Amino acid sequence: MDFIINEMRGNIPPRLKYHSLEHTLSVIKCVERTATRTGVTGDDLKLLLTAAAYHDSGFLNSYTNHEEEGCKNAKRLLPKFDFNEEQVEIVCNMIMATKVPQSPKTELEKLLCDADLDYLGGDDYYTISNKLYEELVLNGQDIDKDKWLSIQIKFLESHHYWTDWAKENLAPNKDKVLKSLQRTARAS
Repeated sequence: MDFIINEMRGNIPPRLKYHSLEHTLSVIKCVERTATRTGVTGDDLKLLLTAAAYHDSGFLNSYTNHEEEGCKNAKRLLPKFDFNEEQVEIVCNMIMATKVPQSPKTELEKLLCDADLDYLGGDDYYTISNKLYEELVLNGQDIDKDKWLSIQIKFLESHHYWTDWAKENLAPNKDKVLKSLQRTARAS
């Protein structure tokens, strides 16, 4: 885990305002908190934390298809740290589950997906959402504030959390954010 974090620390492009090292570290912390609450330990915890560390590492390679690129990084690097083929596959499945629209199948995949989009129901939604908007614009997206508002409303309407903990603790605030965005859109 430390290896990829150090790679990202030195090599993530500064135009990645949302998909930054800060985001990856936040996802790792969220995974740690959620794992404690849900009783994930041992090898499962190791794999979950590794997937959290690698989930956006694909941005080191490419801005598009970063989940696939993150899996390439995991397949290339994790065997050097004594991960066997089955463990690498589990990590890759977790990474791929975070691709929007999310499609987790296992409990570990669900935990990672909820950690990845934790901010949607967090207190810092607007700050983080603005970072994503800035990143998209810096990377060539032609999005004005009105279009961004519409995109965010559609995304929040279609998104749902997967774990019971996130449904209970994040979804209510996400719903408040959605209602606020909808009011803003109607007032425009």
